[in-house]
Amino acid sequence: MGRADWLASRPVAHRGYHDAAAGRIENTTSAVAAAVERGFGVEIDIHLSSDGEAFVFHDLSLDRLTEGRGAVATLTMAELRAVPFRQTRDRIPTLGDVLDIVGGRVPVFIEIKSFGGNEPWPLVARAADILKSYAGPAAMMSFDPGAVSAMADLAPDVARGIIADDCRDDEEWAGFSRTTRFYLRNMLHFPKTRPDFVNYWIKALPAPAPNLLRTFGVPLLTWTVRTPDDRARAARWADQIVFEGFDPETSPSPARDVAAGT
Repeated sequence: MGRADWLASRPVAHRGYHDAAAGRIENTTSAVAAAVERGFGVEIDIHLSSDGEAFVFHDLSLDRLTEGRGAVATLTMAELRAVPFRQTRDRIPTLGDVLDIVGGRVPVFIEIKSFGGNEPWPLVARAADILKSYAGPAAMMSFDPGAVSAMADLAPDVARGIIADDCRDDEEWAGFSRTTRFYLRNMLHFPKTRPDFVNYWIKALPAPAPNLLRTFGVPLLTWTVRTPDDRARAARWADQIVFEGFDPETSPSPARDVAAGT
């Protein structure tokens, strides 16, 4: 299988196949194992602990999902492991923990969390080092073109992707100039970053930049598919979905109650 052949081969479970009601919190080993069991690719988010370990968690702070409080980046890996989630016995895993569970059985998409002022190189370097001993299909990706450039330098043999959207949400993109938003939305960094795939926001499709790259054979994934309208849009404009809230194998379209968040 070639470097990019597997990128769009299977639906990708966003932060694992999580379901809080069933005791599977996002980005935990339980959610990852559930995705693997169903044959779905796995998307996870990683940060760097204060002592240099890559760990799997989405938020910049512990507050939303755990009994802890404060910024995740200020804690050592041992301290992070000691923080309990509110609804499960899972603890915050390392990237290595997750890769051990996946064991090469499904693709893994690793999002480098770097927008927010932190330098992406140390995190990319740690992830690249861990992936050297991993034999399964794995990719790194980020919203940050600087992180994608770091992937090209530090892990040239690992598939890399850019995550993008239309950058039109003033609250979400506060602090970014119109010029920067235009640059990111249209992926004008492409000659430098040369991503192997694009992961574009479903609500912003179709869009000129990802559509153009797709015509040149760059696989286009789309996040996060949750509703029937999302599924229909993805079927027309993308090669594969990053989904949550339903099982795309057993439910041809997400249920309306899931789409409504109830």
